[in-house]
Amino acid sequence: MISIQTVLKEGHKVASGEAKDSPYPEGSITMQAPFLRQHGIELDGYYHATLNLSIEPHQFKMVAPEFSVHNLHWAKGFPAEDFSFSKCEVEVNNTTYRGLIYYPHPETKIGHFHNTSLIEVITHFIPSLKYGDQILLKYNEAEINIH
Repeated sequence: MISIQTVLKEGHKVASGEAKDSPYPEGSITMQAPFLRQHGIELDGYYHATLNLSIEPHQFKMVAPEFSVHNLHWAKGFPAEDFSFSKCEVEVNNTTYRGLIYYPHPETKIGHFHNTSLIEVITHFIPSLKYGDQILLKYNEAEINIH
């Protein structure tokens, strides 16, 4: 794994269910988890939200993710989506947490788009985080291309 320094940014809060205007009041991650489990992607033990990590001015591209799920129907009344995941680690205050880079494919995602300088990570609950914090992201360069 190689690493890049990132900055924690505020997201849309749809993944966690905290967004007041979200069509997914339970949070999209909680709703997706049982469907992803059927495809071998286990989110139990992780906090059901995402860290939105800015790598500006760099951009990223998923090139060979370890896990991908295509045409996943996880919410009634919404079209299916494609997702990819890559194992990663985040380091905060000299503590390392395992996680997954979470990539809902933009071509199948409804709304809440992020730019390619923002990486979403699902990991364990990390106390005392605040927007603007520096977080070291360790990722597999064979799966994620940062340029």
